[in-house]
Amino acid sequence: MKLNTHGIIGGLLFMLPLLSHAETLVEAVEAVISTNPNVLASINERQAVAEEIKQAKAGYLPTVDLAIGTGWEMTDSPITRGEVHLNRDEASLQLRQMLFDGMETKNEVRRQTARTDSRAYNIAGTSEDKALEAIEAYLNVLRRQKLVDLAITNLEAHERTHDQINLRSEYGVGRKADEDQSNGRLALAKANLIAEQSNLIDAETTYLRVVGIVAEDLSDPDLPRNLIPESLDEAIAQALENHPILKSAMADVESSNAQYDTAKSSFYPKVDFELGTTAGNDLDGISGTNKDITAMFRLRYNLLNGGRDSARREETAYLISQATEIRNNTHRQVEQSMRLSWNALKTVDMQREYFEIHVESSKRSRDAYQQQFNLGQRTLLDLLDSENEVFVAGQDYVNSQYDEFIALYRILNSMGALLPSLNVALPEGSAIVSK
Repeated sequence: MKLNTHGIIGGLLFMLPLLSHAETLVEAVEAVISTNPNVLASINERQAVAEEIKQAKAGYLPTVDLAIGTGWEMTDSPITRGEVHLNRDEASLQLRQMLFDGMETKNEVRRQTARTDSRAYNIAGTSEDKALEAIEAYLNVLRRQKLVDLAITNLEAHERTHDQINLRSEYGVGRKADEDQSNGRLALAKANLIAEQSNLIDAETTYLRVVGIVAEDLSDPDLPRNLIPESLDEAIAQALENHPILKSAMADVESSNAQYDTAKSSFYPKVDFELGTTAGNDLDGISGTNKDITAMFRLRYNLLNGGRDSARREETAYLISQATEIRNNTHRQVEQSMRLSWNALKTVDMQREYFEIHVESSKRSRDAYQQQFNLGQRTLLDLLDSENEVFVAGQDYVNSQYDEFIALYRILNSMGALLPSLNVALPEGSAIVSK
């Protein structure tokens, strides 16, 4: 019997909030981009790093410090000639403006900008990967639905053959071996249908996990053939130019270079302009009020700190090498991904023609065997084998159809062009600051 897959899923998930459904592939991808936790987490990470740009830029702006204190003071000095106990009050206000800090602020802004761009590209890469995952889940539901339909058709064919064998037995012209053979093949067809219905439930459950909504009324998308480059070399070139994860790795290299330049700032003097005023009462054992106002240019230059600055500079040099090698590895991975995706497409393209020939040939053989069986020229085993071959050929052809869909979308993903191909906008957080 046929299982009610939607009813089973609905019963298992009745405790979840009421969910909408996506009918088209684009709607499914849009749902993933707007709700997937990985995408949202990458957006929040990018926004957090963007706030560090503001923190770095604060180095260009003046700082104002206010200090107020009151309390008790005991002073014993040559001026007081003995212990003097007074209630001490003091207040100060100081403005400091950085004039030169060895380019530390400039390079720190540059570093945080590159880090933000890296996270923005990571949003695009995560969105592309989650979109591909949603597409595969979407297409696998459609695949499984088609395979269930084939299993139903196969079962119906076996039931017709079984009825024919039973009718022969009633007229006394059938053989017990044929009836047993028919019963066995009918049971196998029922088991195959149950297996395919179970696979469909699994595919719909995966779709719910990936997309976050129930799979209902899905429809086959158009093949994006016109978006695929003419050659593998062209596809690789576009991937290396546009892939967001590779761009993220390149931004990390820029961030490491800026970090190295920031570390070098410790070897320069610091120059600030300081404007301040202080007021005090009963200070240092002397009764009365003290006031002063200062406007000063101050140079500060560290001469020795135990080699810390040199070690920090060397550390950042190694971090540049690390980021460069990560970028180089990402370059290889992007090219490998494209080559594998391209090979998968070419393989399924070559296979589909033969799968189609297999389907048509097996159907013709099945029909001929049916006629010959009715005339006593073929055995029941021949007929059942031909029916099974039609079923297997149909499965192979359906799988090749959806393998082709997935291979095409994988190529677009390897190029970093999956979302643009669907006219799905990237999340707002993917904006590049340096541009």
